[in-house]
Amino acid sequence: MSEAKQEMLFTNARIEEIMFNVTFNPKTRDGDIVVNLSVVDKKSLDEVLELFRQVMYSGLSVCSYIKLFDEGEVFSGYRIAEGKAGIATACSITIDGVFLKQGIPVRPKFGGIVQVKDRQPIRFTDMIRYDSTTIDPLEVLMSQELTSVKEMTRTGSGKILANFREVPMTAKDDVDHTINRLLTAGFYGILDVGEPNTPVLGVDVDRDHLGVIITGGTNPMAAVQESGIPIITKAIKGTLDFHEMKKLA
Repeated sequence: MSEAKQEMLFTNARIEEIMFNVTFNPKTRDGDIVVNLSVVDKKSLDEVLELFRQVMYSGLSVCSYIKLFDEGEVFSGYRIAEGKAGIATACSITIDGVFLKQGIPVRPKFGGIVQVKDRQPIRFTDMIRYDSTTIDPLEVLMSQELTSVKEMTRTGSGKILANFREVPMTAKDDVDHTINRLLTAGFYGILDVGEPNTPVLGVDVDRDHLGVIITGGTNPMAAVQESGIPIITKAIKGTLDFHEMKKLA
């Protein structure tokens, strides 16, 4: 029994491990970021990229940079099958890693569904804690067909994927400064930043902390799934040099 426990890696431990591999510097725009990998039929690629573009330019992703992989190519131990195409997109853990590199202690808490009305986030409706699952929470929630990302891009209201983090309130100025640098670098994935000792989107924070809500990097994949297009999503798949990625125009 003890051996089984040792082999089990909860998502929070996996996140904390890969955060340390982020070397991206938003000021110079170079270094490694964490990416998710999506795999689709090559015949669907153009349609999928258009959906990705719509979601990304609605501000519902981490950034609008991608890297394509052709059939037969391998990324982080995963080989793209014949007739398939791979799409690497920025994972929200990249932002955690940037915070960490700036000396900001960040504590990932959970992934969930956020209700948005008239382009304003209202509340979390569902959540899964990272320390309670070995599977990425957003992958689980996406598989339950709880999102309405496409509706959000059309009407400004819907349910999207997001992540909740906590940082010490003493780091608030550093958080604001780092977010501004990330925005300048094209990383717009911050959905909301709460006030110290104040609930954010209906979620309480620990004493002397504030909550940071980061948009889910898998929202583009959710929109594809909502469209009935087959897609395989490998969240937190690995790291990639940002210079290898191109802006999805």
